[in-house]
Amino acid sequence: MLQGALAGLAAGGLYAVLAVCLTLMSRLVRVVNFAQSATGMFGCYVAVFLSVDLGLPTWLATVVGILLGGLLSALLGWIVSTWLAEADTGTRSAVTVAVLLLLISLSFILFGNKPQPFHPILDGPAVTVGGVVISQVTVVTVALAVLVAVASRLVLSRTPAGVQLRALSERPTTAELLGIPAKRLSVAVWAVTGVVGTLVISIVAPSQSNDATSLAMLVVPAAAAALLGGFRRLDLAVAGGLGLGLIQGAAAQVDGLSVVRYFLPFVVIVALLLWSQRKEVWDAAR
Repeated sequence: MLQGALAGLAAGGLYAVLAVCLTLMSRLVRVVNFAQSATGMFGCYVAVFLSVDLGLPTWLATVVGILLGGLLSALLGWIVSTWLAEADTGTRSAVTVAVLLLLISLSFILFGNKPQPFHPILDGPAVTVGGVVISQVTVVTVALAVLVAVASRLVLSRTPAGVQLRALSERPTTAELLGIPAKRLSVAVWAVTGVVGTLVISIVAPSQSNDATSLAMLVVPAAAAALLGGFRRLDLAVAGGLGLGLIQGAAAQVDGLSVVRYFLPFVVIVALLLWSQRKEVWDAAR
């Protein structure tokens, strides 16, 4: 079970990175980006096509795929910032659901509905502790989750661009009146989170179920992790993603729970939503 839990930690690192991206998007540009993992999936699929079908070196194809994922995310951010600048969070988030479905359908048309032959970027064990093997993918994804969260906190608190982003998220109208370039900063947030999301998916995809639907729907466990921090706290988003991966990995080793692990993110989302509404429910009951 310990080996299974540590194996699940690789997926947990992936959830954590995506959860940090979702949290940043919610805080800074008022969007729950349901297409976060879909843009990454599409970029990774293009990378596989360039590598396998066109013969590009794996590293070059991977770089192109990561940049494409960031470009797709930036394009979506430009559309939202241009035509939905005054819309509420629900409306802006609904647009990303449409993009999620569009990218899944487009991947079916272009690449088929079967898993793709990903070339592993990282392979093999990193360290063995007490007979338990910890893979390179696990170490890198966990480290990347912590690094992205810490770097985001530092950028937001100690750089001029971070101060502008915080002002834009808390007082958007006032920030624009003061001359802060709202659209440019918003598109930059979309682009950076797109690049980071595509990067972590390209690392983990060779060792996970990598059909288009499975990769695009990684946003569900990531949203469960982000919800633990209320889409506000980066540290809880990281903890939620890692914890969810550990539990899923451990559950996979138990015959009676191996199927339940697929439904665990939905259970977590429902439980956290009910818990967040406890005060209103209890007040109404009283």
